[in-house]
Amino acid sequence: MRSGMAWTYLVIAGLLEVGWAIGLKYTDGFTRFMPSVLTVAAMAASMFLLALAVRSIPIGTAYAIWVGIGAVGAVILGIILFDEPRDFGRVFFVALLIVSLIGLKLSTGTS
Repeated sequence: MRSGMAWTYLVIAGLLEVGWAIGLKYTDGFTRFMPSVLTVAAMAASMFLLALAVRSIPIGTAYAIWVGIGAVGAVILGIILFDEPRDFGRVFFVALLIVSLIGLKLSTGTS
């Protein structure tokens, strides 16, 4: 697989992780049918794309970026959708996480 395609799969997998992380809030403990179905589908698709990505990207890098995209997205959407705290510390450390993700991408030998 082309490395560029692997990175595309990884980013999409990370975005789907954001979707299922936020979806967990809407499932109400998996008691609501449609949010539960969509959340489980996003989980499965996210894992599948992550599995495709690690064919070409080192597992440590891919997993860290996948989780990082999910964490950053969940924090941002938590602030927007659920009025979660948006204090300086949270924003600062999310920014550090973004810098770390960029650093991992740039330091990985694949393009």
